[in-house]
Amino acid sequence: MKIRKTEYKDIDKIMEIFDYARNFMRENNNHNQWINGYPSKENVENDINNKHSYVCLDDNDNIIGTFCFFVGEDENYDKIYDGNWINDKEYGVIHRIAVSNGRKGTASFCLDYCFNQCGNIRIDTHKDNTPMLNFLKKEGFERCGIIYLKNGNGERIAFQKSI
Repeated sequence: MKIRKTEYKDIDKIMEIFDYARNFMRENNNHNQWINGYPSKENVENDINNKHSYVCLDDNDNIIGTFCFFVGEDENYDKIYDGNWINDKEYGVIHRIAVSNGRKGTASFCLDYCFNQCGNIRIDTHKDNTPMLNFLKKEGFERCGIIYLKNGNGERIAFQKSI
């Protein structure tokens, strides 16, 4: 597998992966995350424009995963409730991570890529996203508290891992 920056020609495939992820969430009793068309094509375009969008490719250069990653402050993480961040050092942020059906190990590969860019990562997910909650625990992320999204889409459980 390899990671590269997303190109505009990748958007349709990314939207397919997001559709799969939405259906997977619903099948796993997560009916309240990634609703009302989120993430949208515009989200991906903004991520590309900001140089924050990445795709994960298999050995045949097929897109099998996608994520948004940047190093810097995320306004959604300015305030944390019912807990604290592990540290106040510079951090990387991962959003909108999703993988194709049956692509085990892809999300871990994406996380490894991010940790090679920044050894201090913050991420959040919905309380009903049991597969992601289990994945983050398996990957050694520490539950830090609750954050509230600035876009009004509710509360999320916030995690951090520093290596």
